[in-house]
This record gives sequence, structure tokens and C-alpha cells, in this order.
Amino acid sequence: MDSEKTYKLMGGIGAGDIVLGIVVLVTGITAGVMMIVNGARLLKGKTDLMF
Repeated sequence: MDSEKTYKLMGGIGAGDIVLGIVVLVTGITAGVMMIVNGARLLKGKTDLMF
């Protein structure tokens, strides 16, 4: 009985870890793309500055 509970618990935790990993991966990729886009915008706008 105890082994069956442990087996089911491990399955649920494993599935949760996979979902969490996918969420972290997507969030990281999104943040990276946003940083690249904003950096490119800053470099492009740098030529318009006059001091």
C-alpha cells in the first residue's frame, strides 16, 4: 500500500517539474528577446541624441 502511494506521488511531482521547467524556459526566452529588442532600440535611438 505504501509503495503505491509513493509511486503515484513521484509521478505527480515529476509531471509538475516538467510543467515548471517549460514555464521557466518560456519566461527566460521571452525576457531574452525583450532585452535584445530594447537594446537594439536604444542603439538605434543613440544616433538621434545631440548634446
